[in-house]
Amino acid sequence: MTIRTRKFFGAIALIVLAAVWALVGMAVAQMPFLAQSGLLQAIFYVVAGMGWVLPAMPIVSWMSRPDV
Repeated sequence: MTIRTRKFFGAIALIVLAAVWALVGMAVAQMPFLAQSGLLQAIFYVVAGMGWVLPAMPIVSWMSRPDV
C-alpha cells in the first residue's frame, strides 16, 4: 500500500474515531453521577478531551510509515 493510500484511509479512520469518541463522550457526560460532582466533571472532561489522542497515535504512525 502506498503512503498516499495509507494517508487516505488513515484520515477516514481518524475522522470516524473523533466522531465516535465525541458521541460516546456526550452520552457519558449526561449520566447522573457526573452531574452530582464538579470534580468528577472536571476529571471527565480532561480525560475525554485528551483521551482520543492515545488511540489516534497508532493510526498516525501507520499513516506516516514509508513505502516499502
